[in-house]
Amino acid sequence: MYMYRLFLVLLLMAVSPVIAVGAAGGEVPEVVHAGAVDAHVAEGGHGEHHALPPDAQEIAKVAGLPITNSMVITWTVSLGLIVLAQLGTRRMQMVPSGLQNFWEWLVESLYEFLEGIIGGELVKHTFWFFATIFIFILFTNWAGLVPGVGTLGWGQHGPHGFSLETPWLRGGNADLNMTLAMAMIFFACWTYWALQANGAGGFVKHLFAPKGDTTGFLKALMVVVFIAVGFLEIISILFRPISLSFRLFGNIFAGENMLESMMVLVPALSWLLPVPFYFMELLVGLVQAMVFMLLTAVFTMLICQHDDEGHAKTPH
Repeated sequence: MYMYRLFLVLLLMAVSPVIAVGAAGGEVPEVVHAGAVDAHVAEGGHGEHHALPPDAQEIAKVAGLPITNSMVITWTVSLGLIVLAQLGTRRMQMVPSGLQNFWEWLVESLYEFLEGIIGGELVKHTFWFFATIFIFILFTNWAGLVPGVGTLGWGQHGPHGFSLETPWLRGGNADLNMTLAMAMIFFACWTYWALQANGAGGFVKHLFAPKGDTTGFLKALMVVVFIAVGFLEIISILFRPISLSFRLFGNIFAGENMLESMMVLVPALSWLLPVPFYFMELLVGLVQAMVFMLLTAVFTMLICQHDDEGHAKTPH
């Protein structure tokens, strides 16, 4: 059941950026030359260097729908994960080996990890989402580090060498459309789980009702205070998708820009300087996937938690 839900969420996340960029326009630059952005040394200078643009670039249109370079990576990772998961679970064995062994190790490790944070009951109903979001973000981050991503595409020859204008590929999470789409999917799930666990009245009570046993004037004062706190909490909840999306986007976007800068900093060492930073970005990709998963899991636990009993209510 977890695997079927994983496939569903992967497909939803893969298609989500299409909606975000559907209104975007722009023409694909004329194809002058396809090549790498490796430093090209001429007599008077080096190859031109342009930092990674903050927005994904359109590379084609299908039935009037713009296809960006980040969407290609997103779809490729989604398809690859689905195929690998299907291959690993096609012939299940009592003693796992190969891909089945890898998937079982990954799923069991994530399940036990989340169970220790949000509790056994809550993880049974929400694990499918948190595991999917972690696996998808992790492999999308790492796919953006594959040689050729961001360095092959359309461009022009200038006086100082080849200048890349439109890369064919771009890291999926280096596109704000992608990270915002994932954050909004979580926000929809969070709202559903919150209403399931608390009901509409319980949800409002969770936000605005005073906590603790007080009487008299102090109780009236606490009612006013917690109503004000409730409105602040609503603002905080509404900003969660923004903070989640910008945190992931900012870290991955900055990392890709740093790698590109290292490639052109010293042309003679363009093959060596990025290597230590590649290893660092592998770690950053893992950490950012973990941070996104943990934040979403903790946000869910907080809204589904009994204040008086100290354990979580579970969505049905």
